[in-house]
Amino acid sequence: MLKGIPNILSPELFMYLDQMGHGDEVVIADGNFPCHSVGKNSVVIRADGHGVPEILDAVLQLFPLDTYTEKPVALMDLVEGDSCGTPCIWNQYKKLLEQHEPKHHTIEYMERFAFYRRAEKAYLIIATGETAIYANILLKKGVVK
Repeated sequence: MLKGIPNILSPELFMYLDQMGHGDEVVIADGNFPCHSVGKNSVVIRADGHGVPEILDAVLQLFPLDTYTEKPVALMDLVEGDSCGTPCIWNQYKKLLEQHEPKHHTIEYMERFAFYRRAEKAYLIIATGETAIYANILLKKGVVK
């Protein structure tokens, strides 16, 4: 056991977060995201039974966002014509980002297939059991100062 490591992060997940370097990206994916087909060249870690906000909160406790890029966070934008409205879960993300990275957490909203293409290059994809739609979030790792 280690002190200060959020219990929600499995040893395997913690190891891969630690291995990531500056500029590497992680996707915290909802339950509908095609993790294993998009993540063929990435490490995919299952976090079934957990939601994206709780995983995001734990990751942001350990993981600095990249201050050398304008937008170190990306969300999959709504598909044109989708009538679901702005996802409520995005407000939770904004609160967590403000809490953990108050000075640098600008969000990029990406078209669905552009998000998939970027996610294909991610170092790590965390597959959650999140049921909210449009709940996928991508983070670019910065440096620990």
